[in-house]
Amino acid sequence: MNTQGKSILIVEDDAKIRNLVRAYLENAGYEVSEAADGIEAKKQFKQEDPCFVIIDLMLPKTSGEAVCQWIRRDMKSDVPIIMLTAKASEKDRIKGLQMGADDYVTKPFSLKELVVRVETVFRRTAQRCQKITFRGLTLKPLKGEAHFKGTPLTLTHHEFKLLHFLMKHPNQILKRTQILDELYPHFDKVVTERTVDVHIGKLREKLRHVSEEEWIETVRGMGYRFIAY
Repeated sequence: MNTQGKSILIVEDDAKIRNLVRAYLENAGYEVSEAADGIEAKKQFKQEDPCFVIIDLMLPKTSGEAVCQWIRRDMKSDVPIIMLTAKASEKDRIKGLQMGADDYVTKPFSLKELVVRVETVFRRTAQRCQKITFRGLTLKPLKGEAHFKGTPLTLTHHEFKLLHFLMKHPNQILKRTQILDELYPHFDKVVTERTVDVHIGKLREKLRHVSEEEWIETVRGMGYRFIAY
């Protein structure tokens, strides 16, 4: 699970560079995933929903430029992107920034400087990426978004609050009364425990549209549990 918005995807076909960058970032407290080519990068991006992408432009199978454009255009994501490349001309840098990159680093580069650049961008953007993620299911409280491996979930206000409450308490049994207090804190209208069952049923149905996995367990006589693992 990640809740702090500090997950980074490294896309680099050179294993030595990839491992070094990963080691420096993990030492700085970041959660890191990686890909060695453009196709794998797309798969990892959908699955991990990273809060930051560091990508080499010259990749096998699908270029870094194409992946960057896919992130911006097809995934409609504003995730920060730093491009790594051996192309050092002003024209290349401008092209990279126009494709949606937030920063552009030329090889060879200082690993310490790269970490500082990441931290600088994160200071401006990290709050937007606060999230809770389990098994590919991601919820972003501040943005009001939820999706499973890139497929969006269209939820009502109460369904979103319910999923958020469940995911904040993974693998814990939550009583119906607890859930009612979360969904209707002021009791401005008459609600019963049956209301919780209705919301759970609708949320389960929407989750099944995007995932074959079971997410919410009914614990007889007690309540409900979010299946995180």
